[in-house]
Amino acid sequence: MRAFYRATGGDEEIAAQRLAPIIKDSLRNEINSLTLQQVVSGDRSEVIGPQLAKINIGARTVGVRIVDLRIKQIDLPTDSQVIKDVYRRMSAQRQQVASRLRAEGEEAAQTIRARADRDRAVILAEAERDAQKLRGEGDAEATRIYGQAAAADPGFFTFQRSLEAYRKSFEDGNGVVVLERDDPFLQYLRNDR
Repeated sequence: MRAFYRATGGDEEIAAQRLAPIIKDSLRNEINSLTLQQVVSGDRSEVIGPQLAKINIGARTVGVRIVDLRIKQIDLPTDSQVIKDVYRRMSAQRQQVASRLRAEGEEAAQTIRARADRDRAVILAEAERDAQKLRGEGDAEATRIYGQAAAADPGFFTFQRSLEAYRKSFEDGNGVVVLERDDPFLQYLRNDR
């Protein structure tokens, strides 16, 4: 206690100011001997343990003994290559992760596209099959109805078929048909009936 009062006048702030360089120098030397990986991921008590005896030798001059010491943060020198190397390594790791995620995304997208294309082809084939079936059924029904109409009233049936032929001939609006005046195709367009 006497050594503390003699060295600091009983002022804890003065004690902290005198201890700070002793602790920093001792820990700096130990931390500098380790790799960044060891400092960041290692057990920090392994860093402090061997240095505690050396720190206490310097702390005797202030009249105190350090029992335990905790590291809150380690600041890397801003003017050194270490910071640049750390950032470069971090950037490379992020780029690697991003490339992997892009590749996985592209693979998933190709799988989804292939499945969608296959499903589309199946749906179109099934739809075309069903359409052909329905067209066939519709044509059969139309033929049956035409057959019934022809049997019931042959004149009306002939008239109906002629109207359909006219409609198809002039469907685009630009059709020109050159026929003789008494051509049977024009029989329903004459006024002489």
